[in-house]
Amino acid sequence: MKILVAIKHVIDVELNIKVKDGQLDLEGLQYVMSAWDENAVEEAVALKESHDAETVVISIGSDDATVSIRKAFAMGIDAGIHVSDPNLRYPDSLTVAKIINGVRQDKNFDLILLGRQAQDTDNGLTAGLLAEIADLPFVANATKIEVIDEKKLKVTRQADIGKEVIELSLPAVISVNDSINEPRLASLKGIMQAKKKTIETMDAGLLGIDSGEASLVEVMEFLPPVARAQGQKFDGDAQEITEKVVGLLINEAKVL
Repeated sequence: MKILVAIKHVIDVELNIKVKDGQLDLEGLQYVMSAWDENAVEEAVALKESHDAETVVISIGSDDATVSIRKAFAMGIDAGIHVSDPNLRYPDSLTVAKIINGVRQDKNFDLILLGRQAQDTDNGLTAGLLAEIADLPFVANATKIEVIDEKKLKVTRQADIGKEVIELSLPAVISVNDSINEPRLASLKGIMQAKKKTIETMDAGLLGIDSGEASLVEVMEFLPPVARAQGQKFDGDAQEITEKVVGLLINEAKVL
């Protein structure tokens, strides 16, 4: 089995992200592999260990994306592809799906794994668009993947109500839920080996993608969330505080 895992190099959302003049203030920010994509990488490595699969990751964007590719190497991925293009700073889901499909056709993969959604945009559209473009069977939000044989998988997915179990023919596309596994911590040996591995660089144009025109979505500006109004502190005993709060709920909030 030959597995391609799509990973995204994103701003660490645990940091304090600031907006200035409609743009992200990038000073002091760090970038990491999107958390759901770590689950996809872990699942690919687990399939490699249990069924001798060949594993490759692909990341799209600036040169910094190679940091996440090398993290995937350290977790156990065999090879990496970096699709580099100056116009791919904020590619939309359709553009990303087209690029992944171009690589899939060029390299002939059996299974394409993706995280359920990216932790920066939270769109969750790429996997479904990829499956439609490639005309491949697709399961979203997978919580368990089992190999039946070389051409079939049994996939359990989290549905709106309960779980669904689906038999899936390869080649196929699967997006994984973060409950599917616990991504491993890279060992020191894995980190050292990751530094030595070569990353294949591809150009979007060679895949038939005009990155300057293909995007249907354009980021116009970034807006910070509306700041919460400052709270009020009440002094006094319980009865006095209760009377004040009820009065505000009636006269100002008008919820009572």
